Amino acid sequence: MTSPRIKTAALLLSIATLQTAAFAMVPLNQAQAQDTANVTVTFTGIQSPTGAIMVGVYDTEAAFAGGAPVQGLRVEVSGPEASTVVAGLKPGRYGIKVYHDINGDGRMNTNPFGMPTEPYAASNNAPARMGPPAWADAVFEVTAGENAQSITID
Repeated sequence: MTSPRIKTAALLLSIATLQTAAFAMVPLNQAQAQDTANVTVTFTGIQSPTGAIMVGVYDTEAAFAGGAPVQGLRVEVSGPEASTVVAGLKPGRYGIKVYHDINGDGRMNTNPFGMPTEPYAASNNAPARMGPPAWADAVFEVTAGENAQSITID
């Protein structure tokens, strides 16, 4: 049979363990929040103040070349500039591809030869030479906290 003193001591020890665990978790959660990054992306050079800019954020070269983005955003256009915040990224290397969906049909329109007929661009204003921009030209470093990227849409 367990004495009341032992039961009380066990209960206090359990409470103390939970409190210690709870206090130990606070710095970890704060550290995790500090380890995330936001990127404010500003789009300039918008020629037609209609539709939306469709944004894909990629964290690998393979994804940038045709895989799924880590985040996809739609940014409404109403003037010569637009901006958005890509929130909650892990620090690392990213590339962004965008196109201006002028007519609002949800896809990048092309001519019969497959050439885009709607403006498009990439992070670092990476050039598109005989195809889409290269990861090596578009990739940029994202650090914990606030970051910025400006993309000119031609």
